[in-house]
Amino acid sequence: MHLSVMCLRNLFRRKARTTLCIAGIALAVTSMVAITATITSYTTAIREMNTFFTGDILVVSKSQIVIQALPISGGNLIETIEEDVKGISGVEATVPLLFLFSMELRSTIEMIPINITVGIPPGNWTVLTGSTPLRTGGSWPSKNASDEILVGSCLADLTGIAVNSTIKTGNHILTVRGILDTRSAILGRMVIMPLRTAQEIYHYPMTVSMIVAKPEEGVNVEEVADRIESELNNPTERIKALTSKERNSIIDPLLDEVNMWNLGISSALFVTSVMIVTLVAMVNVSERRRDFATLDALGASFTSKVLIVLTEICFIGLLGSLIGIFLGAIAAVTIVSIYTNIPIQTLFPDIFTIVSPLLLTKTVACMVTASCVAGLIPAIAAARTSVADILRAEY
Repeated sequence: MHLSVMCLRNLFRRKARTTLCIAGIALAVTSMVAITATITSYTTAIREMNTFFTGDILVVSKSQIVIQALPISGGNLIETIEEDVKGISGVEATVPLLFLFSMELRSTIEMIPINITVGIPPGNWTVLTGSTPLRTGGSWPSKNASDEILVGSCLADLTGIAVNSTIKTGNHILTVRGILDTRSAILGRMVIMPLRTAQEIYHYPMTVSMIVAKPEEGVNVEEVADRIESELNNPTERIKALTSKERNSIIDPLLDEVNMWNLGISSALFVTSVMIVTLVAMVNVSERRRDFATLDALGASFTSKVLIVLTEICFIGLLGSLIGIFLGAIAAVTIVSIYTNIPIQTLFPDIFTIVSPLLLTKTVACMVTASCVAGLIPAIAAARTSVADILRAEY
């Protein structure tokens, strides 16, 4: 206890230097947490797209650009091609889908569309939603209804939509029959409606963005995909059939590069923090040679003098890290709010989803450990200080 009090007094004797050192560590930790959490959130949102249609084949236009499971640009398909795909050997079932994205994405820095409208034949909702439940009071649209839709939870919260709310779009009045209870960044922004209704509202008659082909059990998925491409490609309708593996191969190199940049930036900030701690520790030890000589004269052990320096450095590292993770978490939530267009007050309850407790714990542990290691050399140098050394240096 006496050792801790003495270390704190020593630090506060040089308030400006201690404050600057803590601020430097806090700034580095803030940047590390904010960058890592933001990149992790974004890459998770992209990777979760491939949880849709796992094991299925996506048949799209040759010019279509597909990010995991979403067709984002390029030509669409004539709906009648679904019957051709269904007739390919090895295909068990097919479901046509029409995707439409909010155009506001092009004029902002948002990385996820404000909303994603999907047209799907009634009764096939789970092809897209999987096992996602509905919020209390909601129900799945009936197979015969053309004016009933599903809305993602995020979009519903943003716009104040509730179960049984009505939305007027063009000449259609749509009833929100259910709200998807999900934290998925993609499903949470979807408006899911009957395919025919989507085609009429958005003027895409007999047109779809993709056809989801479910292979028969036990068949080779790659072979079925090759068969679809070879049998259905013709001069008037050029298509490609993408398996889960192929969809991953399109985006994985980019995500790997983003993660490498994240690792590089975090490493640079980490090294900078360690250098700051080391320099401050060395300066503090140099200025306090007489104090350590006095401790030597009083019979203080080598271990005690090392612990004094290490305790001071660990305190700086711990305090800087705690301030940094607090500011970093706020910064991460703010950035996510900007690029997803979700109000920041809505995101705060999910702060530990965006910034995982594991990331915060690892960051604090690494910074405190690094601070101890950085202060080890100055601590040993201080512990070796003797009265004779000081007398020779001063006189």
